[in-house]
Amino acid sequence: MLLRRSIRDKKIAGVCGGMARSMGLSSTSVRWFFVLLVLLFGMSGWVYLVLWAIIPSDEDHGEYKE
Repeated sequence: MLLRRSIRDKKIAGVCGGMARSMGLSSTSVRWFFVLLVLLFGMSGWVYLVLWAIIPSDEDHGEYKE
């Protein structure tokens, strides 16, 4: 599955939800991983913003269907 930001499974921008879906993991575990990286290294907040900017959303590609 291609990496896309999720518009259904999101808390901020859908980056973690989209990453979890493409890797077959739970979105909660990916979110906790990002929180852990922010607390330990501080730079993953910037990584999240960059991913938000470069990863297209489901809605942009017509993959979102109600």
